[in-house]
Amino acid sequence: MKEVILLKYGEIVLKGLNRGYFDNLLLKRVRKLLKEVDGKFNLDYSQSTLCIRGDENADIDKAFSQMKKLFGIITVCRGVECEKDMDAIKKVLVDNGERFLHGAKTFKCVAKRSDKRFPLTSPQICAECGELILDNFKDITVDVINPDVNITIEIRDTAAFVHGGGEKGAGGMPVGSNGSALLLLSGGIDSPVAGYMTAKRGVSIDAVYFESPPYTSEAAREKVILLAKKLSEYAGRIYLHCVSVTEIQQAMTGVCESKLFTLLLRRFMVRIAEKIANDIGANALITGESIGQVASQTTASIAVTNSVANIPIFRPCIGLDKEEIVARARSVGTFDISGLPYEDCCTVFTPKHPNTRPTEELLVQEEKKLDIEGLIERAFTNKTCIKIG
Repeated sequence: MKEVILLKYGEIVLKGLNRGYFDNLLLKRVRKLLKEVDGKFNLDYSQSTLCIRGDENADIDKAFSQMKKLFGIITVCRGVECEKDMDAIKKVLVDNGERFLHGAKTFKCVAKRSDKRFPLTSPQICAECGELILDNFKDITVDVINPDVNITIEIRDTAAFVHGGGEKGAGGMPVGSNGSALLLLSGGIDSPVAGYMTAKRGVSIDAVYFESPPYTSEAAREKVILLAKKLSEYAGRIYLHCVSVTEIQQAMTGVCESKLFTLLLRRFMVRIAEKIANDIGANALITGESIGQVASQTTASIAVTNSVANIPIFRPCIGLDKEEIVARARSVGTFDISGLPYEDCCTVFTPKHPNTRPTEELLVQEEKKLDIEGLIERAFTNKTCIKIG
């Protein structure tokens, strides 16, 4: 008998002839995550399930926690491997029942008999195991409709696996399976969620952070670094590009209409981000915009921001309200970091009465007052880059 972790595949199983490509990306990410865990691990894949076995020094608790952050996996189960024998299965249930039931009041037995040579049918396995649980554990009853926990017995080709149903995985697609994109990462709540949602679809992400020293502090940058570190737990390695827009903001002051400052700056950010994306080979940009949340996120404002881009801009939060975005930020683990009280460069020069219905012609007219190419080139040239994860 040996404790194991079982990873249940999600959409990958539908990929047909391309399946091997996705499998390899997923295995690469699993190995990377397990390198951060004490002990040595062996991986064995069959029937849309990846089995992880650790040696005697393996930190199974940490490994299990790490696997729940793995894009491409829908369920993570912590169970016990044993011989394909009912006596062995029943011993596992008696010895580990309290852990599998973890305080549940109701349960249901689920049998998955992949090896059809096993002498008992799935209903017979469930009947015997269910009776055993009722005999050995008090204050527990059967509920086949809506149980608190599913006690699962899997009869596979080489062994049997018994577990308590598992926990929800991160879902999505393996990191790197759908190209790459550059996230415009601020210190707010929305952009980290947008990065997470895009990475979940298999997109490798890097990030760009726009700062305004001395108007923004080193603490503000550290906050964004923390956000990038949290995202890297799911998305893998992230290169964070830090770009100063102080010169741009100062160039606009006293020259351009103040009510257009935010939109003019957003257009600069998109141009600079696209230049970085082209430099690193990213296929798209990602922002945390949500329609109508602030003045720069009206449909008209988004349109004039979008018009300066020549590559796609992904906005996964576009239809979410603030409450939905906050809930996702909490589940990812970025909400508390985003709440740290440090300045965002966008708020330093924010106009009191921003224009919510801008036109392309109006912004182009304002930009004629500025050295667009020179400002972009200097900001790009002076950027710094931090490797995270």
